[in-house]
Amino acid sequence: MDAIWTKQYAPGVPHRLSYPDFTLSDLLSRTAVKFPDRPAIRFYGRIIRYRELDLLANRFAQGLVGLQVRNGSVVGLMLPNLPQTIIGYFGSLRAGALVTPINPLYVENEIEHQVTDSGCEVILALPQFFPRIQPLLVRTCLKHVILTGVEDFLPWLKRRLYPLKAMREGKREAIPFGPTVHRMGGVMKTSDDPPAVHVGQDDIALLQYTGGTTGVPKGVVLSHRNMVGNAWQCRHWMPSLHEGEEVFLGVLPFFHVYGMSACQNLAIAVGGSQVLLPRFQVTEVLETITRERVTVFPGIPAMYQAINNHQHLERHDLRSIRLCISGAGPLPSSVQEQFESLTGARLVEGYGLTEAAPVTHANPIDGGAGSRRQRSIGLPLPDTEARIMDMETGERELPIGEVGELAVRGPQVMRGYWKQEDETKKVLRNGWLFTGDLARMDADGFFYIADRKKDMIKSGGENVYPREVDEVLLRHPKVRDAVVVGIPQGLRGELIKAYVVLKDGEEATAAEVLEHCRKDLAKFKVPKRVEFRKELPKTLVGKVLRRVLLEEELRARQEERECQGDDEE
Repeated sequence: MDAIWTKQYAPGVPHRLSYPDFTLSDLLSRTAVKFPDRPAIRFYGRIIRYRELDLLANRFAQGLVGLQVRNGSVVGLMLPNLPQTIIGYFGSLRAGALVTPINPLYVENEIEHQVTDSGCEVILALPQFFPRIQPLLVRTCLKHVILTGVEDFLPWLKRRLYPLKAMREGKREAIPFGPTVHRMGGVMKTSDDPPAVHVGQDDIALLQYTGGTTGVPKGVVLSHRNMVGNAWQCRHWMPSLHEGEEVFLGVLPFFHVYGMSACQNLAIAVGGSQVLLPRFQVTEVLETITRERVTVFPGIPAMYQAINNHQHLERHDLRSIRLCISGAGPLPSSVQEQFESLTGARLVEGYGLTEAAPVTHANPIDGGAGSRRQRSIGLPLPDTEARIMDMETGERELPIGEVGELAVRGPQVMRGYWKQEDETKKVLRNGWLFTGDLARMDADGFFYIADRKKDMIKSGGENVYPREVDEVLLRHPKVRDAVVVGIPQGLRGELIKAYVVLKDGEEATAAEVLEHCRKDLAKFKVPKRVEFRKELPKTLVGKVLRRVLLEEELRARQEERECQGDDEE
C-alpha cells in the first residue's frame, strides 16, 4: 500500500523505482556511450565532451594503479569545482578506491584527522594547498600527493596566462616534486582502457566526513548502490529533465555530498553539461547563466537571495533557468517568490543529510504552484519511508501534526560510520536512520522541520559543530571554560559567538582568543565575537546550557529593537 504522500507526487513521478544494476563509474561510461559528443564539462571556455571525460577518468585510474592504489585504498580529493575534481572522482572509483572529499578550507590538523581516520594514501589537490598537506607525508599514512593547477584544463591562451597571474598574486609555491609528490599530468597514463579492477554495487564509494550530532568528525560510509540510487531518485523527481540537453550550474561545492549528488552525479545521469565555477561570486554566476544558458541550478537560499539583490540584475538574461532545488537550510517564501518572478524558473525546497547521500525529501518541482507547501521540506522521494518518532525512546511513531524526531529509511541511507560501531548504533536502528532533526508531518504527507540538529551551527553555508570549537578554545592556556553558540543572522546562517571564562588572575583580549582559534580551525569555524564572563550557565551535573545563552542574546536583540522603535517615535 502506497504512503499518503505519494498522492501528492507531481505527474510523471513514479511511486517506486527500478534501480540500475551498475556502479558510479559505470554511470559515466554508459553516458559516454550514449552521448559521446555531448559537452560534459564547460570550464571558462574549455569544453570536455563525455567521450573525453571517460578517457581522462580511465587514464587517471591507471595512474593511481601505478602508485599502488588497490581495491579498498582511500584517495582524498582536496579541490574546488574543477574538471580535475570530476576526473579524480571517477578515476579513483575505477581504480577500486574509496573517495574521501576534503574541504579545501581545512587547516593542517583538520586534514590530518581525516587522513588518519580514513587511512587516506593519496591526495589530489591544488599546489597552494600543499603547505598544509606536506607535513602529513611524514607523520601519517599518506604516501602520495598529486598536484594539479587550475590552469591545467583551461583553454590554451588562458592556460599560458594563468601562471603569470598566479605569480603576481603570490600564489606560486616551490614544490619538491619527486617520488611522493607528483604532477597530475605526469601520473595520468596514456592507456585509454579502465584498469582490470572489479568494483561492485555494494562496495564503498565514498567516505564523506561529517560531524553528525556529536561534533566528532566521522566518515559516513556510502556505497555505489547508495549514491547511484540517490541520483536515480533525484532524476525521477524531475521528469521534465531532457536527457542530453540540460545545462547544470556547478557552483555548489562538490566536496560536499549535496553538490556531488544533486549536481555532479545527477548531471551525468541525464547526460547534462556542467558549467563549473570554483566559488560563488554573484556577478560571475549571473554572467555564466546568461552566456551558457543554464537550465538547472541547484543551490542554497543565500545564493538565490544574492541574485535577487544584485544591483544590475536587469543586465542579465536568466530566463533559460527552469529547475532549481534549494537545500542546506530553510528557503524563505519571499526569496522563493522573487527569484521565480525574476527568472520564470521553478524553485523548491528540499531536505537531506550526509548520512542519506543526501536527499530524502523535496517539494514537487514539476507540478503546479499549488503542489508545494510554504516552509515545508516537501515529500519523501520514491522508495523513501519517513516517520516522526517520539523523542524520549525513539520507538513510538507519533500521529499527524505532532513534533518528534524525523527518521528515514531507503536505498540512499548509509551503511554506517567508518570504524565507529557505537556511533552507528545510535542513529541506525532496524534500518531506520534517526536524523536528529525535529519535525512534523501534515495530513497530506508534507514534512516540516521544527528545529535544527541539536547545537549545530550553520556558518557561511558550512556545518560547524560547537564541541570542536569549544575544544580549541579550551586549549588556550588562559581559558578555564568556554562554549560557542550560533546566533541567527537571517540568510547568512548563524554567527558564531564564543563565551569565555578566563582562569583566575589571567587577562586576555578577544583578538588574542580569535588568533588562537585561527591556528587550528578553518576560517568558517572561527568565532566572530567573544564575550568574557565570570561563569557559564550550567545544569546541576555541569553541562553548559547553550540554549540559555542563545535566549539571552535573542532577548537582548529584541530589547534593542524595541528601544530603537521608542527612539523613532
